[in-house]
Amino acid sequence: MKNLADRITIDPQQCGGRPCIRGMRIRVIDVLDLLANGLSHDEIIKELPDLEREDIKACLHFASHRFNHPILAA
Repeated sequence: MKNLADRITIDPQQCGGRPCIRGMRIRVIDVLDLLANGLSHDEIIKELPDLEREDIKACLHFASHRFNHPILAA
């Protein structure tokens, strides 16, 4: 099985360089928005059938690490 981080791809030629899932045109933010709107993992997969459960976990992992940077005050 692929590492979760390997499921997120960034290609400047695709979706404006925004993080996507496995080279598809499904952006990480699209999955996060669906989660934020209360959809379950099963509902998201039904909405986006090319996704796998591990892709949803990878989106959450990606967001978690993206926001886990210390903020230094001047």
